[in-house]
Amino acid sequence: MTDSFSCWKCGETLQNVILPMSRREECHACSADQHVCKMCKHFDHRERCEEDRAETVSDTEKANFCDYFAPSGKVFTKTGNHKAEQAKAQLAALFGDEPDEKSDADDQEKQLTPAELAEKKLRDMLGG
Repeated sequence: MTDSFSCWKCGETLQNVILPMSRREECHACSADQHVCKMCKHFDHRERCEEDRAETVSDTEKANFCDYFAPSGKVFTKTGNHKAEQAKAQLAALFGDEPDEKSDADDQEKQLTPAELAEKKLRDMLGG
């Protein structure tokens, strides 16, 4: 039996998930583990498990061996880094600083091939 779920971390649609969900199931977009407490229907809004018989898990974002795991049908929203960038901009405005433009430079560097990136770093280092 296969179902479609959304990743608890990035909100990307997980297609062709075979139930019961494997402990090794990962999101193809962000590589986050999916057999985790945050993806379980027993995990509540207070960040704890409502299943009384389940053992306590220290890291709710890492794959676990819980026998009571049942994937949540909840639709998780796509978050990305937009919220983090927006928060940084608000903090910068609050203290009268300029927003950090490093993210635009990082995006441009991600589009370069490894050879182009090495050449760019070398030119930056030599001042050319």
